[in-house]
Amino acid sequence: MEYKSENKICQNCKQDFTIEPEDFNFYEKIKVPSPTFCPLCRAQRRLVFRNERKLFKVKDAFTGESIFSTYPQESGKKIITREEWFGDDWDAMEYGQDYDFSSSFLKQFFELEKQIPMYGLNAKMMSNSPYSANATNLKNCYLCFSSNNSQDCMYSSAIDFSKDCVDNSHVNHSERSYENFWLQNCYQCHFSIRSMESRNLWFCRGCVGCNDCFGSANLRKASYCIFNKQYTKEEYKKEIKKLNLDTISGLKEAREKARAFWYTQPAKYHQGLKNLDCTGSYVTHSKNVNDSYLIRESENLRYCQYLQVPESKDCYDINNWGANTELGYETMECGDNSYNNKFSRNCWPACKNLEYCMHMFSSSDCFGCVGLKKKQYCILNKQYTKEEYYDLVKKIKEHMDEMPYVDSQGLIYKYGEFFPIEFSQLGYNNTVAIQHFPLTEKEAKEKGYLWINIPHGEYKITIKVGKLPDSIFDVTD
Repeated sequence: MEYKSENKICQNCKQDFTIEPEDFNFYEKIKVPSPTFCPLCRAQRRLVFRNERKLFKVKDAFTGESIFSTYPQESGKKIITREEWFGDDWDAMEYGQDYDFSSSFLKQFFELEKQIPMYGLNAKMMSNSPYSANATNLKNCYLCFSSNNSQDCMYSSAIDFSKDCVDNSHVNHSERSYENFWLQNCYQCHFSIRSMESRNLWFCRGCVGCNDCFGSANLRKASYCIFNKQYTKEEYKKEIKKLNLDTISGLKEAREKARAFWYTQPAKYHQGLKNLDCTGSYVTHSKNVNDSYLIRESENLRYCQYLQVPESKDCYDINNWGANTELGYETMECGDNSYNNKFSRNCWPACKNLEYCMHMFSSSDCFGCVGLKKKQYCILNKQYTKEEYYDLVKKIKEHMDEMPYVDSQGLIYKYGEFFPIEFSQLGYNNTVAIQHFPLTEKEAKEKGYLWINIPHGEYKITIKVGKLPDSIFDVTD
């Protein structure tokens, strides 16, 4: 069938948005209706289901002991440890229920989801890294989030295959680097952004294949440059020594001069490298990736964000992770060999053909399920035969259109929409959504979103910043 572009009015923000012919082709391929929310409102709706970096101390629902969780205690969510979640003392299938055609599907799903315990920290294969979350295979890491396959790192977000790095965001295959953003294959780089395959950079932007450069921008295969000016190796070392980079005052002055210099240099309209037919920003080594952000080594994507772990392919509207994800639509945290999953959250590894599911492990062909492990042909956590499953799923989809869920704002959720924001138990202010779609507490509550304020602890200040030694060499034990 040949499609034409179609303009729609977003249910949520009431703004126009366009569905292109290639969009319709994708929706037809995965057998879903076209969306009724615009791309930005769809992104907001997914992001409100992710707490990226806040940890809360809560009571274990099984033992009563204090444990850490990305859900605050005030959420009402039943939180247990990951070991308990994978243990044999409970089974999510015990919460299974028959489908009720007198009630909307999403209402039944939400009531089921609230009952089922969830592990506090989404992490696996961790070694001596108890205070990190949304992570895989970390060793000796502290407060690292959305990170994978790294060692001896601290205070970072979205670091992968890295070692001995501190205070970084979106850095991969790098070592001994401090306070950087979007680095790849770098060694001993500091206070730098958007650079690749470089060593010993200070306050650099957009440098590739460089070493020993300071305050420079847009250089390629350069060495011993300060503010893009060439020096000899000996001259460079003398000039760097004059900057007193071992001191707080020296670093502050260097940062101000470097930023001022950056603003005099051209900036690319699109932040990306080694791409073909890509739009958005912070996309690398990708092909036909459009309207997407923070993507690595992927192909045929649109309206996707935070897919930092290669690779993702043939997906629309998915967030976070990657790692061999294919044919995903409207999902959050569904990665690690994920295939053909829709309208689902936190389902991994090797999950496929899931719809409207949460917190699933190595399961396939399930609809409206929560917390199942290695299951197939289940609906609302109840087991069916293959024939029964497909017959009932067809009827449920028809029922979702006939009796849709209507949220507190009057927004209509038929089959083909992600979970309503009001289903999130994290609190809007504790999620990634507030970074990209800021709301005040009053505005959030007026929209029916949960807002959870957590009282801060009272701590004794041992030393004020103004009294710290200026030089790192003057710091005592």
